[in-house]
Amino acid sequence: MPVPTIFYLFEHGPPHWLRDRAVPVTIAVAVLTLLYFVKRYTSGRTYETNKNMHGKVVMMTGATSGIGAEVAFELAKRGAQLVLLAHAPMSDPFLVDYVQDLRDRTSNQLIYAEHVDLSSLHSIRKFATAWIDNAPPRRLDMVILCASTMTPPGGKRREVEGGGVEETWMVNYLGNFHLLSILSPALRAQPFDREVRVVITTCSSYIGAPSLREEMKPESWTPSAAYGRSKLALNIFGLAYQKHLDAYKRPDEMPMTARVVFADPGLCRTPGMLRWLTRGSITGLVLYMVGYFFPWLLLKSANGGAQSILYAAMESDLTRKPGGRLIKECYEVDFARAEIKDEEISKKLWEESDALVERTEKRHAKQRAQEKANDVKKEEKKKEEEQVKEIESLMAAVKKGKEQQKEKEAEKKGGKAKRRVK
Repeated sequence: MPVPTIFYLFEHGPPHWLRDRAVPVTIAVAVLTLLYFVKRYTSGRTYETNKNMHGKVVMMTGATSGIGAEVAFELAKRGAQLVLLAHAPMSDPFLVDYVQDLRDRTSNQLIYAEHVDLSSLHSIRKFATAWIDNAPPRRLDMVILCASTMTPPGGKRREVEGGGVEETWMVNYLGNFHLLSILSPALRAQPFDREVRVVITTCSSYIGAPSLREEMKPESWTPSAAYGRSKLALNIFGLAYQKHLDAYKRPDEMPMTARVVFADPGLCRTPGMLRWLTRGSITGLVLYMVGYFFPWLLLKSANGGAQSILYAAMESDLTRKPGGRLIKECYEVDFARAEIKDEEISKKLWEESDALVERTEKRHAKQRAQEKANDVKKEEKKKEEEQVKEIESLMAAVKKGKEQQKEKEAEKKGGKAKRRVK
């Protein structure tokens, strides 16, 4: 059928209706072709691999939505044992249903969730210390950091509960710094022949972020600057963390095989991006839905964004190369900012982060102790009030009993008097 049609078109030319509409049809075909190639370009590269992940233990943050959920699905489908560090408490119905659904879809029952709130240093320490407090050391093949937060444009600066640290800085950088610092012994204790990786999700927003050489004051704070600066700090720390791992001398005198790999997923249609574009408002959401064609055309899907992270997590060649590589569109690229490799800034950032963690933990510990003391006082006060009420009710009962006794005695005396009168 196609061959005769082609010969007919060569012999007789296109039909009359097509000749009459040649210009609009040509424009339509050109536009559709252009849109097709634009979409192919913005969708990014796909990472193809048959690597088996059975037996590997992968710890993930941000794995319950967006790009992290896609990464978790792909790894679970390949048999990896997942430990999902979730902000929600373990009893949260959404988290319970999500874990069970992921198990069912991947036919993998080795998927677990742990409550780790990246905005709480105490929550991070509680989990991480429990993880490393084990003999022999627990297996840990990979840590993938996908969690992040950003305030919508026009939003106000917020501090985490307990005060002292700005929310974006805490969740995007300081929480990850604290988690990896505590997990360092677990990563260094892994056998020499094991592919151990720390995959850090970054973003091109670090390129235009304010320098870390100067402190960001509250009056100069903006959502975009805070987000970019947190990603810049995470990149600098990641390279310093690779040097920290490389400096460790193993008891078996074998070289350290743990690798820190950065992955830039690009711009994707994720819940975080939706919140950013809509400014967290109903009006913005309506406009987003009306003009959805443009985000669909220009932004990747969450699965498309996950490809570079999957490459960073599973590509075998990365193990044979030095750590600190940046992966974008499943290719190795260089950082676009020299500040990331500045030794002086790196050392200063690590020291100041350690000091900030120490100060914040002490302040929060005092607050928890004060809250506990207040709770004990409230409990004691409540018990005292209950005891007082019990004593009062007992005294009221005794008083009422005496009154009833007097009434009975009065009735008896009255009855005897009446009998005497008779």
